[in-house]
Amino acid sequence: MTTARKHQIDPKSTPYYHCIARCVRRAFLCGKDKYSGINYEHRRQWVVERIKELSGIFAIETCAYAVMSNHYHVVLHINLEQCRSWDRREVLSRWCKLFSGHPLVQRFLANDKMSKAELDRVDEFAEEYRCRLMDISWYMRCLNEYLAREANREDGCKGRFWEGRYKSQALLDEAALLTCMAYVDLNPIRARLAETPETSEYTSIKERIEKNAQPALGKDKLTALKAFQAQGGNPDTTIPFQLNDYLELVDWTGRAVRQDKRGYIPEDVPSVLQRLNIDSEEWLKTMRWNNRFRQAVGKLAALKAYAEQQGKQWVQGVGSSQRLYQ
Repeated sequence: MTTARKHQIDPKSTPYYHCIARCVRRAFLCGKDKYSGINYEHRRQWVVERIKELSGIFAIETCAYAVMSNHYHVVLHINLEQCRSWDRREVLSRWCKLFSGHPLVQRFLANDKMSKAELDRVDEFAEEYRCRLMDISWYMRCLNEYLAREANREDGCKGRFWEGRYKSQALLDEAALLTCMAYVDLNPIRARLAETPETSEYTSIKERIEKNAQPALGKDKLTALKAFQAQGGNPDTTIPFQLNDYLELVDWTGRAVRQDKRGYIPEDVPSVLQRLNIDSEEWLKTMRWNNRFRQAVGKLAALKAYAEQQGKQWVQGVGSSQRLYQ
C-alpha cells in the first residue's frame, strides 16, 4: 500500500528530501525522440528556471538537481526558520506570485481599508499560505503542473504527462545528504551524457563549478542553490560540507563509476568519506543506486528511528546502510 505523503515528509525528522518525477510512457521531458525526430532539449531550461523561480518564493532551498530526458531529480531543504520569520505581508506577497489569492488578500496587498474581522480572516489565509510555502508537496505541485501544462501546450495535446505522484526519500543525516547529492549530480555521467562534472549540462554541480571558477560572474545565478559551509560560516544555514571537498568527491566518483569501466578504488580516497566513516567501495556501488534505498536514506540508527516513527519494523536499505556507513 502506498504511504501517505504526510507520513513520508516530516520536517521534524529531517529537513532534507530527495524527490524524483518521471514522465508517463514515452512522453519526453527533454532529449530527442528517435522515432519522430523531434528535439525537446530546450525543455531542460524550463525545469531549471522553474526550480529557481520556486526556490525564490517557497521556503524550500535546492541542494542539488539534475534534468534527464524523461525525469528529473532534486534534493530539497525545508527552511522552517526562514518561513516562520516572514511577516503577514511577506507570506501573502510570495503566495500571490503563484496564485491570485482570495479577494480579501488582494485587497490587503492593495492597502485597502479593512475591518478587524476582515484582517482576522487575512491572518488565517496568511497562516494557511505559510504552511504551504514550506510544504514540499505544494512545491512539487507548482513545479510539475507548470511543466505539464507547458509540454502539453507545445505538443498540442491533453492528458497525463507524469507517470504518477512524485517519489520522495527522507535524507536522515549528513552522510545520507552527501550520498544523495553526489548521486543526483552524477546522473549524466552514469547515463553517458557527459564525461566530466563540469560538462554535465543542467545539473547543480556544473553551476557550482562555474561559480567557483569565476566567483565575480553571475552573482545571482545560484540564488536557487543552497550554499555550502564556508570556513567559519554558520553550519545551521548551509550544507554541512566544504564545497571543495564536495567537488573533489564528485570528480573522484565520476571517474570511478563510468559504465565503460570496471569500478576501481584509487588510493587518494576523498577525506570527506573518511570523516563520515563511509566505505569507499560501497560508496561506488551506491552511486549506481539500484534500489538500495527506498523511502529513506541514512545510517543504521537513523533508519531504525525512522522506521519506528513510521510504525514499521524496518525500512528498505538497512543492509546497504550497514555496509556503506561504518
